[in-house]
Amino acid sequence: MSALLAWLRLTGLFFRDLALSVKDVAITVIDPHRPIHSAILAVPLDVKSDAGITLLANMITLTPGTTSLHVSEDRKTLYCHVLNASDQSVADIKNGFERCVKEVLS
Repeated sequence: MSALLAWLRLTGLFFRDLALSVKDVAITVIDPHRPIHSAILAVPLDVKSDAGITLLANMITLTPGTTSLHVSEDRKTLYCHVLNASDQSVADIKNGFERCVKEVLS
């Protein structure tokens, strides 16, 4: 995959997830009876470079309702807070942002 195409794909994914997250957080704020499933998740990292970890962590933090908290000492796990976590949250991060980050940095 060309570098330009990889960056365009990552940018598109980010803006799509940004829009969906803004909607989700807005609904959560507007509807006080909506259940919130807040959690701190351990995301095992496949990206190893400083640039990859930084890009992934920043994309997570820039998405409303999520924030990156800590990278483990061995750099194998990224801890994130997710406002509306589900059983799919870790897989969504790995199959979305992390996969695209690996593509743009390869």
